[in-house]
Amino acid sequence: MTTRRSFVASALGSVALIGGSRFGFAQSAPAGYPADYADLIAKAKKEGRVAIYTSTDEAQGQPLVDAFKQAYGIAVDYNGLGTTEVYNRVISEGAANQVGADVSWTSSMDLQMVLASKGLLDTYASPEAAQLPLTSIYKDMVYGTSVEPVAMIYNKNLLKAEWIPKTRADLVKLLQEHGKELKGKVASFDPEKSGIGFLLAQTDLQNTTSFWDLAKAFGAAEGKVYGSSGAMREKVVSGEQILAFNVIGSYALQWRKESDVVGVSFANDYTAAFQRVASVTKNAPHPAAGRLFLDFMLSEKGQAILAGKGVPPLRKSYKGPLDADEIGKLTGGNMKVIPVDEKLAGNMVPKMRAEFFQVWKKAMRGEG
Repeated sequence: MTTRRSFVASALGSVALIGGSRFGFAQSAPAGYPADYADLIAKAKKEGRVAIYTSTDEAQGQPLVDAFKQAYGIAVDYNGLGTTEVYNRVISEGAANQVGADVSWTSSMDLQMVLASKGLLDTYASPEAAQLPLTSIYKDMVYGTSVEPVAMIYNKNLLKAEWIPKTRADLVKLLQEHGKELKGKVASFDPEKSGIGFLLAQTDLQNTTSFWDLAKAFGAAEGKVYGSSGAMREKVVSGEQILAFNVIGSYALQWRKESDVVGVSFANDYTAAFQRVASVTKNAPHPAAGRLFLDFMLSEKGQAILAGKGVPPLRKSYKGPLDADEIGKLTGGNMKVIPVDEKLAGNMVPKMRAEFFQVWKKAMRGEG
């Protein structure tokens, strides 16, 4: 679960064994970058600090922060927030001309696209752009950093083995046929309180014919909704909930390693996958450091570090744990990746949202 606090990665830690500085920090442009990139590094070092607003769990983000600090000697303020809070803070600070974030990094792709449409994100042509799929970049403002299939998690001690859903159709059938036995024991995101929850609901609605069947069955079983994947994990581990669906898959895989209780299943007939997106904020207090951090995150080294903490890399050339082949096998080859494009902002139109929630609330009451 993402912690709602800030931690500062001090620049006084271990020095890297790269670069030409007497302090051991990188001074020259990375291989393949334009020669004048050294000027950006120098400006970032002079700024001395970068502030990140993110919904990414601290446990996954800390190794990236540590490696960046070690490479460049720049302090990092890592603000772990929920998806909606990242959006609200960028909006409110922008309106007040008191921008605090240099980089916003979030799983709520649609909210990030709204920030772009409101002119709150800066344009920056990253040298790493060529290594990303075309569907992962929007106007040099929004960059995909990972590909994240959603999963189902369950309590292995409480869910009958024959009930474990292998497909989305299995999940719908399970709730329809065994809703009474699972009454109050199934969980998912709250689309009203969670940005990623709303994004996944819209993706499922637009790409399946079973969304409302699942929603109605979930409501009839008195399903519970939560604001984060971490909250669902806690309930499943404790046994208060037996099954949770539309959980962030990278978290789920890590939890399976850490707990004998947690089981993980991916729907191999249809699995939605979002991209965790990052942008440099308009009028950022440390714009050069923000650009440097974004590039580092997208670099071969940065992507490998994220993979080491269970975040599936987006970089096309990446080969290793959680690469495209492994993710394809996990999801049965039927993964639907949400593209980074302006259509996402359309999902946030107030009239459309109001109409969706009117039907959603009816479904959650078990009405059809």
